[in-house]
Amino acid sequence: MTIEMEDIRIGIIGGSGLYQMPELENVREKVVDTPFGKPSDAFVIGELEGVTVAFLPRHGRGHNVLPTELPFRANIYAMKLLGIEYILSVSAVGSLQEEYAPTDFFIPDQFFDRTRARAEESTFFGDGIVGHITFAHPVCDELGDILEASCKTVEGLTVHRGGTYICMEGPAFSTKAESNVYRSWGMDIIGMTNLQEAKLAREAEIAYATLALVTDYDCWHEDHDSVSIEMVVEYLTKNVRNAQLVLKDAVKRVNEKGTPNPFEGATKNAIFTQPDHWPEETAKKLDAIIGKYR
Repeated sequence: MTIEMEDIRIGIIGGSGLYQMPELENVREKVVDTPFGKPSDAFVIGELEGVTVAFLPRHGRGHNVLPTELPFRANIYAMKLLGIEYILSVSAVGSLQEEYAPTDFFIPDQFFDRTRARAEESTFFGDGIVGHITFAHPVCDELGDILEASCKTVEGLTVHRGGTYICMEGPAFSTKAESNVYRSWGMDIIGMTNLQEAKLAREAEIAYATLALVTDYDCWHEDHDSVSIEMVVEYLTKNVRNAQLVLKDAVKRVNEKGTPNPFEGATKNAIFTQPDHWPEETAKKLDAIIGKYR
């Protein structure tokens, strides 16, 4: 496979409702093939406040890919091929705590895995090359600081910093019993997508942070049954509009950040298999990530 490398430092992954970035200028599309198949959609590459970014709608522009069907490895590997060093991931979530209300934004610093069927899509390693990445702190604090600062530039937006995103399997939402158990564990928000992205971004040595958009209280809440589809769509629309404003400011701040990507080199000491034992086919497949360590 011949791959045309690019040098775009900032990537944005759009979640439910965020299928496009109308503020982008000088737009072009790029289809990226990877050793792990095709990403969710073509990348939209353009300039935001004069900064070149690559935008990817996580579920496709028609929202036609289930969370359990997402090509996580292809999405993140394609970001690596584009030269991405920083990923700002936007995700619609449910709230597990009273203080996180619909239309609030939440920037988690921890994840908890409740997925069952995504082992293959949770790591680039395997097929003869063993790696165990350090993941105690799964998001980039620097990007979290930037997102928090950018949220505070949007009038009327409430942002919460720090807490745990529990990643469930889906596509069905939680039962009430499950929702109450998650609350008893101290979980803060619930979604279906960001954990795998965070793991793969770390293996790919890309800084990653989540901007979670609260659309509803999960089914634990006494008012849950009175929430209509129209209300959720209204909240989602407001969230997307605010997210676009936040991202516009955050991209500028990331671009101005003088420090290097803090996760450059993160994978070097994660690889247990000695290079002379790497299967050639697997090494070629992972070249964009581990080729420099051979």
